[in-house]
Amino acid sequence: MPLPKRRHSNQRTRKRRTHWKLEIPNVITCPNCGESMLPHRVCPSCGYYNGRPIISVSKKEK
Repeated sequence: MPLPKRRHSNQRTRKRRTHWKLEIPNVITCPNCGESMLPHRVCPSCGYYNGRPIISVSKKEK
């Protein structure tokens, strides 16, 4: 396996690493209950998707 002949500069290394970043997830509001949720997924607070109930969600007792 060949090795590099010369050292890479810091600028060259950092140019390559500029694309290593986290993406902020896209968040929308649920049309049924108004809570924030990820798109194209069942709402974790009310259990609705596309205007229809998909799962039954029990309320947490305090």
